[in-house]
Amino acid sequence: MSFWSPEQNQSPGGLDTRLSRILFLLLLIVAPSAQGVIQNPEACQVFQSDNGSSVNCYPPAKLPSSLPADTIYLSVEFLNLTQLPPTTLQGLSNLQELHLSSNRLEKLSVKFLLPVPQLKVLDLTRNALTHLSPGLFQVSAALHTLVLKENKLEVLEASWLHGLKALVHLDLSGNFLRTLPPGLLANFTDLRILDLGNNRLETLPPDLLRGPLKLERLHLEGNRLQALEEGLLAPQPNLHYLFLQDNQLATVAAGAFRGLKQLDMLDLSNNLLTSVPKGLWAYLGQPGATQNMKDGFDISGNPWTCNENLDDLYQWLVANKDKMFSPNATRCAEPTAMKGQTLLTVATSHLKPKVGVETGVTAPKNTVPH
Repeated sequence: MSFWSPEQNQSPGGLDTRLSRILFLLLLIVAPSAQGVIQNPEACQVFQSDNGSSVNCYPPAKLPSSLPADTIYLSVEFLNLTQLPPTTLQGLSNLQELHLSSNRLEKLSVKFLLPVPQLKVLDLTRNALTHLSPGLFQVSAALHTLVLKENKLEVLEASWLHGLKALVHLDLSGNFLRTLPPGLLANFTDLRILDLGNNRLETLPPDLLRGPLKLERLHLEGNRLQALEEGLLAPQPNLHYLFLQDNQLATVAAGAFRGLKQLDMLDLSNNLLTSVPKGLWAYLGQPGATQNMKDGFDISGNPWTCNENLDDLYQWLVANKDKMFSPNATRCAEPTAMKGQTLLTVATSHLKPKVGVETGVTAPKNTVPH
């Protein structure tokens, strides 16, 4: 590791070559305590390897006017930057990861990413972005991870993302999005992780997931969704994790989970579900099937009405009780006579009288042999 700024020469003046080498090796070994030898507290840290340089600029460092030409990793975080010049990345044609989180960036120039066509990861977490310039990603065909978490996005335009062809992970969580435009993800055929959690989404466009057919994780938690429509998730045979907690879901279509052949975890907790349609659970958690919900499910925190309309759910719960999260927090809200009882307890007792009928077993008669 070295500490670098364009104004500072790194070779220790007045020392012979052997001593310089020893000091450099010591600096590599005791990097965490190397602060005591920094002459310029505003210098960034540079880690050098055979692949290229990794540059970290944290307070009290300041972003220098130029960076090592072989930089492949650049982290400029917690510096309270409101803007970056369009030429910031000039000469860094090998840059692969750029982390700009925890600043106050309000916008990025359309020319900002032009010098870095090999960029694979762009992290813009916790800034103040309200929009992205159309054309920002015009040379970003290699970008596979884009994190826009916790910015100030209230709207999102499909044109803002044009140029992205290899995206695998898209994180838009923690913004103020109320709607999403049709066709937003149409070209993201390799997308594996989509995080739209903790926005203000009330509905989702029906075609939202028609482009990315290889999704493995879908985060929709912490929104204002009121209904999960049939067909939204249908083309997702590889989906393993589905997070829908902390919404306002009152209805889930009977075929909403049809086609989820590999779902390992489902979180529907803290919604407004009182009942669910018959057949909803037929596609999930079947013993011996591929979709065995091995990582569990959570339906707690809903105001369940425990009556005959939950018969289908009762059977499914009993069959999958070992995969259930928060059973003590999954309780009946209605009718009054059952209020506060756990759903699993009600389900177990509700099914007991039917065991004899379903299995064809009859109770032995009290007869005395002659």
